[in-house]
Amino acid sequence: MCSQRLKPCLALELLLLFHLVLPTSTQGHSEHWVTAISGTNVSLQISNLPAKYKQLTWFYTTSQKILEWESNQTILFNSKFKGRVSLGQSHDLCIHNVQKEDSNTYILRVLTESGTEKEWHIPLEVFDPVPKPEIEIQKTQEVNNRCHLQLSCRIPNQLINYTWYRDSGPFSTGLQNSVLEIVVEPNNYSTFYTCQVSNPVSSKNDTVYFTSPCKLGTMEPGHSSSFFPPDLPCLF
Repeated sequence: MCSQRLKPCLALELLLLFHLVLPTSTQGHSEHWVTAISGTNVSLQISNLPAKYKQLTWFYTTSQKILEWESNQTILFNSKFKGRVSLGQSHDLCIHNVQKEDSNTYILRVLTESGTEKEWHIPLEVFDPVPKPEIEIQKTQEVNNRCHLQLSCRIPNQLINYTWYRDSGPFSTGLQNSVLEIVVEPNNYSTFYTCQVSNPVSSKNDTVYFTSPCKLGTMEPGHSSSFFPPDLPCLF
């Protein structure tokens, strides 16, 4: 059939195969990334659900259903979420006592009245609250009237962002690690150094004080530093 016009015919066959392979009934949509603190409740909401539909199904994976709604009836499937999920008034998925293992991209499939299937993907990531850090003084070495200072506030086994502050504000990006190593001179030393540890849902900090470049001090009652970083806002 294609011997006389091989190239045009082959291109047509490939085009037809392409359309056969692609799903034509499902329209995919991606929702914004959702974060949550472990132990809290979270609601996975869809911003643009159709006004009317026949059936609505929430999935943990493409093969693992969580719950299904049809004709005003909700069915809960036998999954790790049983007893921890419910369907909200707007048919959002409510997960109670969410855990780090619940982090995943959730899928919502809706069958409209016209028979078209639409699909939404909602990534959820669950974090434990960060623990309070404790600054360790690893080095205070004075050489030629300059202080070699090394401070640490490492939190092990967690994905943590570190931010160091001094009197004048945060240090440069290149110094934002679990260990702060700087050389301080008498005319530019800071009266305090603060380490803030944070993840997308929480933050905590610790502060040490200095009376000279290499001499530790204590914070006097009622005294506050000229700059103190606020905690990161909670996302709930």
